[in-house]
Amino acid sequence: MSATNSILIVDDDPDIHRLLAAALAGGNYSMEDKYDGLQALSLFQTKPFDLVITDIRMPGMDGLELSRRIRALRPATRVLVMTAESTPATVISALRDEALGYFSKPFSLDAVVDMVARALSAPASRGDIEVLSAIPQWISLQLRCKLDVADRLISFVREIGTDLSAEEREDVGAAFRELLMNAIEHGGQSDPRKTVRIDYIRTAKSMIYKIWDPGEGFSFDELPHAAVSNSPDAPCQHVEVREKLGLRPGGFGILLTRKLADELIYNQKGNEVLLIKYVSKPEGGGSH
Repeated sequence: MSATNSILIVDDDPDIHRLLAAALAGGNYSMEDKYDGLQALSLFQTKPFDLVITDIRMPGMDGLELSRRIRALRPATRVLVMTAESTPATVISALRDEALGYFSKPFSLDAVVDMVARALSAPASRGDIEVLSAIPQWISLQLRCKLDVADRLISFVREIGTDLSAEEREDVGAAFRELLMNAIEHGGQSDPRKTVRIDYIRTAKSMIYKIWDPGEGFSFDELPHAAVSNSPDAPCQHVEVREKLGLRPGGFGILLTRKLADELIYNQKGNEVLLIKYVSKPEGGGSH
């Protein structure tokens, strides 16, 4: 990361500029403001920026078109997309255009600060996420087995569940992140030559997240590196195992997702999992 990162903020609402400027004031950033997509593109053609934060709905040129134009002019530029009207279609468009993050208004200033830091520190690469299916009822993605790709994807996953409460969206995001990190780290061995497939399926009463990894799977009886295998009298035994194996701190993923999801179902091999969140609770249903 350079000593000072240049950021271009594009939004037709002056209040958003003031909020973002206040949130990012403590960082080592130089910021410029534009109030529509055409103004921003004109400036961008003469001056490079490390990061562009753009609204979607603006006069002249919308933020998604601006994002496409920016990527065509300077492919290494990082882009964050924000909107007051999030839909699966806009989420997918932002993913196709390789935005590094996506958030809806009103937003948490702390979350934006964290997202900006992640975007600026992310490796500059293309093609990490491929959109295979883009209809609102069935979204399919293929992504390279890189942990930073998992972090990048979380903001998009949270925004898909627009009819969940803020707390539920955070819960789903946290559960999904744990499952995806496990798929990349254990199933894909963090090898960017390998890929993980994700499907988001929306039914009338539920949201289903399906994650497939290229690994050989696992058995719940053979997970010494995971907290789910600890005996009651040794609740942190897996931590020592993870240290010996050189794994990142953690191992609470399965326990966490069991608490946050309505249903969690693994296939027999153990390399495919369904995370199910009910939008409308089925009769007699509840958490499993």
